[in-house]
Amino acid sequence: MVHQDGDHHEIPQGHRVNKPGAWLPADHRIHKAWLQKQVQHVDDNPKELVPVLREFKDFIESTPRIRMLFTQMWDEIPNKPPYTKDPTGHKQIRDYGHMLSVLNHIFTRAPEWTDAAEHVGMVGVPMCAVFDYPMATPSGHAAFLDPDVNRMLKKVLNEWGKFLQVSLTPESAEVLNDTHTGWFGHTGVTDVMAVANAPLQTNHKFEEHYKCDPTKPHYGFKSWDDFFTRELQESARPVASPDDDNVIASACESRPYAVQHNASFRDKFWIKGQPYSICDMLNNDPLADEFTGATVYQAFLSALSYHRWHAPVSGTVKKAFLVDGTYFSEPLYDGGDINSAEEQAEIKQGISAVQGYLACLAARAVIFIEADNPAIGLMAFIGIGMDEVSTCDITVKEGQHIKKGDQTGMFHFGGSTHVLLFRKGVNVDGFPEPGQKQNVAVRSQVAVVHP
Repeated sequence: MVHQDGDHHEIPQGHRVNKPGAWLPADHRIHKAWLQKQVQHVDDNPKELVPVLREFKDFIESTPRIRMLFTQMWDEIPNKPPYTKDPTGHKQIRDYGHMLSVLNHIFTRAPEWTDAAEHVGMVGVPMCAVFDYPMATPSGHAAFLDPDVNRMLKKVLNEWGKFLQVSLTPESAEVLNDTHTGWFGHTGVTDVMAVANAPLQTNHKFEEHYKCDPTKPHYGFKSWDDFFTRELQESARPVASPDDDNVIASACESRPYAVQHNASFRDKFWIKGQPYSICDMLNNDPLADEFTGATVYQAFLSALSYHRWHAPVSGTVKKAFLVDGTYFSEPLYDGGDINSAEEQAEIKQGISAVQGYLACLAARAVIFIEADNPAIGLMAFIGIGMDEVSTCDITVKEGQHIKKGDQTGMFHFGGSTHVLLFRKGVNVDGFPEPGQKQNVAVRSQVAVVHP
């Protein structure tokens, strides 16, 4: 789908903007130009597929239903604007073989800013850019829900993750330079710090806000993922009311998406409005029964933000686990009619509009915390991976006591969304209104519990 949601409010006037949450450019021409540049390079420089993509190709071609879906998804892309609009004259991806060749090229690169001549922007989820249109087709919807496809995609994403994490041969760190297309170039670092400074109206430099060494190459970061999971300077994000257990801290640096009270234990999360379905969100864990009628707070992380998680309350980790899920699935709200005006409106909002759906299906991490405050009791945090952001990393253990503001985990390689769940009967309010233009600072006040 085409991903637009207005997250450009994070970027100051005069700078280019990105979608959603600065994952793909808000100016779709940047996204198109970037993708066409990759396609042109692949067409001009054919090369053998890396082993995991050869395995992907064999999987498609040896499984009849998968070959049918991966063939039809490209055929079902409408032959009409905006799908046929090509401002640069370059060729589009035309079939699954071509798709694999483009992925093969992407596997050798880390996310970067586009060339200034093409308008400065950033493609933070390049695989999502490749799947952009076919994801929105009926066959694409079916394919990206398929359990076997998602197991194969997990293998593919894990291999790309190795490239983004490796420190012995840190090619992925090459984008961490100070050129006009580098993350420490004027535009890149200005936009990163505009997002970082906005929540608390600070004026920090990068090295004042994040732990790094600006005297070393790449500011001391050994790989793209090392930069992406950068740590905060402790002083940059003070813990809200550290001695008051009635104050809930923001678990992530994120923009409010939704607040829902009295959520159903089981609901139709795939329909318009995406009502929260507690049992699906918590992967049918036995503790899910405790959260029937829960209060749900969900917020979205942008590509330019900080991506570690922090404890919203002081308490003991009751249970913590990872859930395998989908990686590129989005709902078909209008019966799969990609040509309808209503579906086009949904497509323009893209993944930012389907976070409730993803809370039930996407790869995610679940952490149950028994709060020290008896007025809260058992609560839950869910970190939800979206698109290539499939790696959730829990850094606390069951039975561990944590203080409000302590680190509990992180997202690798990209950004996502997260949920806080409070049981029915917990008198919690004061959540920030969804739709605000900037992030809520991690570890700052996000809600208050009234005993």
